[in-house]
Amino acid sequence: MTERFKPLSLEEMTPGQRRMAENLLSGPRKGMRGPFSALLYSPEIGDHAQKLGAEVRFQNSLPDPLKELAILVVARFWTAQFEWYAHRRLAIEAGLDAAITDAIAEGKRPARMSADERAVYDFASELLETREVSDATFAAVKDRFGEKGVVDLICTMGYYGLVSMTLNVNRYPLQHDAVPLKKLR
Repeated sequence: MTERFKPLSLEEMTPGQRRMAENLLSGPRKGMRGPFSALLYSPEIGDHAQKLGAEVRFQNSLPDPLKELAILVVARFWTAQFEWYAHRRLAIEAGLDAAITDAIAEGKRPARMSADERAVYDFASELLETREVSDATFAAVKDRFGEKGVVDLICTMGYYGLVSMTLNVNRYPLQHDAVPLKKLR
């Protein structure tokens, strides 16, 4: 399968697309991979989205392993192949146990998690599956990370939901060495 949104060279871009591309290239990502080839087709919204993504990814109050755990739960929910591939590596590099990522890939609750990991996993899973969280699940995250942590977790999930949907609709290609996630539903 090929991408539905044709990747654009700088020469092919409108001024708005070029502005978005320049913001991406000069920002912390230093590249245009993933959802950005599609988001360029709506450069005003795409630029706001990439700026939100930079905040969520690089200025998040959650510790990196927990932020990546939330991203993986979202990627698994959407079976977002490229998102999973990219963030599984980042999660392990950040210190998340590979056994946790493997269980999530299989659609299973990880057997061994710290209290912090359990709080983030439960919040993310419950929100995606039921569209809300219980008082106990909310309190578990709030008590550990404060209200800012709760909001940062919600924004992380929301942004990576947008990324996952964009990647799936665009059929963004998976790296040749990647093992694809199996469809669960």
